[in-house]
Amino acid sequence: MKSVTFKNKTWEVAANLHLPGGFDETKKYSAIVVAHPISSCKEQTAAIYAAKLAELGYVCLAFDASTQGASGGPGRYLEDPATRVEDFHCAADYLVTLPYIDEDRIGVLGICGGGGYAVNAAMTERRFKAVGTIVGANYGRLCREGDLTPDAAIKALEAISAQRTAEARGAETAIATYIPQSGAQLESYGIEDVDVVEAVDYYTTPRGQRPGSPNKLNVVSTGAAFAWDAYHLADKLLTQPLQIIVGGGRTGAFGSYRDGFELFNKARSEKKSILVVPGATHYDLYDKPDCVDQAVAKLEAFYGETL
Repeated sequence: MKSVTFKNKTWEVAANLHLPGGFDETKKYSAIVVAHPISSCKEQTAAIYAAKLAELGYVCLAFDASTQGASGGPGRYLEDPATRVEDFHCAADYLVTLPYIDEDRIGVLGICGGGGYAVNAAMTERRFKAVGTIVGANYGRLCREGDLTPDAAIKALEAISAQRTAEARGAETAIATYIPQSGAQLESYGIEDVDVVEAVDYYTTPRGQRPGSPNKLNVVSTGAAFAWDAYHLADKLLTQPLQIIVGGGRTGAFGSYRDGFELFNKARSEKKSILVVPGATHYDLYDKPDCVDQAVAKLEAFYGETL
């Protein structure tokens, strides 16, 4: 593995290039862009999948989203769909400059929110010849339906607009957290949803905690996501082979099981498949060895046939 950067507009996007064993720059390799979940970074679950796919012979590029992790950008901790999707186009731009990459054999893999962004990018990024998602989630849908109460999205947007006004007048940038910051805080809130409980276990303990993933979110930046749908026009523009992987265990608030089947039914792709990993929760597919191994075995067959 080596650390690299590539440009998105005027800033540098930080990435790790995972190389196959016995890598030879004089040969041509298939490549896979690997995108991390929302609030994550390239050293977490994205690194696990990138490393395992590299073992199978692929050059894998795992990157930090713009304004997150070690990447630059206009501000910090933004979750802006347009910028997130553009990162994928820029990742493809970078890969096609490498002499050892076969530009006709580039795929993409996204995990959780990174899966939704990967799908959205692939609709217009025709250099991606195959699309994979692991517990892919539609961030726009999650923003709109987050607390399941009538008009909640409108109230949230009104609050975001008010905060934007305050910041335009000189107030400090509002930075929030995605999840409770410890198991004790989670318990004090009385939250029992499996996705949130396991998110706290993953992100706030040695299991998955990394410096590039500080559980911070620029509040105003989320406004654009409410009117954005990761799968909009998938029935018209998503034609690449598609492999969706979801967990078949308890489902939670993040909705990746539901989003996986919605995408499967909507995608125009002639070659498409969905794997339900028995008993697996959303976060089991981040790093639980037996679940990850099942997902990788499916991806090995999928990318082997399509790249």
